[in-house]
Amino acid sequence: MKFQIQRDRLVNGVNDVMKAVSSRTTIPILTGIKIVAHEEGVTLTGSDSDISIESFIPRDEDGKDIVQIQQPGGIVLQAKFFESIVKKLPMDTVEIEVHSHLQTVIRSGKSEFNLNGLDVSEYPHLPQIEEDNVLKIATNLLKTMIRQTVFAVSTSETRPILTGVNWHIQDGLLNCVATDSHRLAMRKAPISGGNGEESKAVIPGKSLNELNKILEDTSDELEIVITENQVLFRAKHVLFFSRLLEGNYPDTSRLVPSESKTSLTIGGKEFLQAIDRASLLAREERNNVVRLSIGEDGRVEISSNTPEIGKVVEEVQSESTEGEELNISFSAKYMMDALKVFEGAETNIQFTGAMRPFVLRPTSDDTILQLITPVRTY
Repeated sequence: MKFQIQRDRLVNGVNDVMKAVSSRTTIPILTGIKIVAHEEGVTLTGSDSDISIESFIPRDEDGKDIVQIQQPGGIVLQAKFFESIVKKLPMDTVEIEVHSHLQTVIRSGKSEFNLNGLDVSEYPHLPQIEEDNVLKIATNLLKTMIRQTVFAVSTSETRPILTGVNWHIQDGLLNCVATDSHRLAMRKAPISGGNGEESKAVIPGKSLNELNKILEDTSDELEIVITENQVLFRAKHVLFFSRLLEGNYPDTSRLVPSESKTSLTIGGKEFLQAIDRASLLAREERNNVVRLSIGEDGRVEISSNTPEIGKVVEEVQSESTEGEELNISFSAKYMMDALKVFEGAETNIQFTGAMRPFVLRPTSDDTILQLITPVRTY
């Protein structure tokens, strides 16, 4: 194998696939990056067997040469060394050549590195996905949906299914739900393509976070293929595979209350800042609790009391309040996470009592919902 390539394009490709490479893998060859030079260009692959990422660098783009291939072939190189070398090479072009016994030479300007390679045929094959059911969605919309739900997945392995986001596709609508059993985040949006059948998948939160880092913020369409145990995301030059979580996701539709006793409409940004201030004296994880009081005159007050530190009380200006008086306590972190998703939009909060979960929605958008379970304080 021998080819020359633009260094910045190689660095971008390596950055993408490194997100799938783990140093803690049981399969030693997966600590490497697979590099294959072929007629169309160069393909880089990284995998930790849960996530696999393939990045393609074409021979030319927009009339500019990117790769020149003298001899096609493939090699697997140790990822952390290859990544460090490529980033620090002196010139704009890099030459990579494989000699006998998998000895690989990386040249740029007057700099030359020799790395021991591994046999490309021993690298596990990427999952083969039958593509009879391709879904399409705008990349920036998908990025937003991931950002608005993935933070609510569980970080505890006691219920592995809750460490993923539940995707439910039906009648041209994608519904994403994440919950850690203390809070829930939901977002739905139209999705095109597919064969009209209902499909469900629970995608690990970790995979979606990595996918979000790789995807460019464009309105270009992204293709999605879901199978029994894998999902594939295909962007312009990147393929991203993730395994799916096994098991049944709990039915969350019953958790969202249908009626409410108290309703509060408030400016999202001001409310978020007030909660943030109230949480200053409640920093410890277990007492990161803030209290919200709605009086009969419609006054809204936020307070926090940590006996050994002090207390804070703030009256906040609401747009409107309806229904019964209410005193309720909740995690400041959960409330701030939920409000950040709404990006400062005016927010409506529906309460059904001091010990029942409450629902937040932006007043201008019914495709998005956050639910939080209150904290008992005596």
